[in-house]
Amino acid sequence: MHRILYTLLAFTTILAPAVTMAQGSSSPAAANSHQPRDGVIRLYGACGPQNALRKVADAWERSNDMKVRIICGPEHSWSKQAQLDADIIWGTSEQSMTAFLKSFPNFSSKDVEPIYLRPAIIAVKAGNPRRIQRFEDLLQPGIRIVVTEGTGIANTSGTGIWEDIAGRLGKLEDVKSFRRNIVAFSTGSGASFKAFKELDADAWITWPEWVIDNPKVLQAIPISSNRSIWRDLNMALSPSADPQAAIFLRFLVSDEAQKLMRSAGYVR
Repeated sequence: MHRILYTLLAFTTILAPAVTMAQGSSSPAAANSHQPRDGVIRLYGACGPQNALRKVADAWERSNDMKVRIICGPEHSWSKQAQLDADIIWGTSEQSMTAFLKSFPNFSSKDVEPIYLRPAIIAVKAGNPRRIQRFEDLLQPGIRIVVTEGTGIANTSGTGIWEDIAGRLGKLEDVKSFRRNIVAFSTGSGASFKAFKELDADAWITWPEWVIDNPKVLQAIPISSNRSIWRDLNMALSPSADPQAAIFLRFLVSDEAQKLMRSAGYVR
């Protein structure tokens, strides 16, 4: 029995380096699997700006032969494909783009370009039945609020926004009062929108494009300048991207594109 065990251990010792070498040799192949030059400009990122980006892409395609594909959703829904063919990845905040760069080694921080800003807003039910007019109204007892948080498992631009706004004036009681009214910490804007409807919430701290894209459900209440928080829309171009992808990025900040992006709340 001992002789058999020693033989197995010896065999494992010989085999282990071979397995390690095999795993190591697969890394270059994985690194080289990112080959986006396929004649299509492909952009991936979190949902929110996709409709505005689609309008810009449509304008681009009217004057260019190359098609633009825009894919959005939670990172896990597109990450695997983006590893293979993403020309561009967009981030809906700097912190979310920084997280993306950990997952996509073919993109680097020097490839990231902030291109637009938009402010956080209060989204309320269409018609504003609770008559919410300002952020301070959310501190009153009985107001039901949804906030967006990554909760350590999701990459979302909404992470920390509510705390930044509530604590902006340096009043701890504002943070406490607001927190008492939170009915859902949702992992992503899409999940927050769903929770807002299902929980019959009164308010949701989010971005302008969600209201613009859902006018029958939501209405926007601006946040005063002394509490306002802005985060950017940024783009990272792959060094291996189709050459026209860089031209499309320049078009994204053209006068024509700025008008289209402004309709969704994005400004430069």
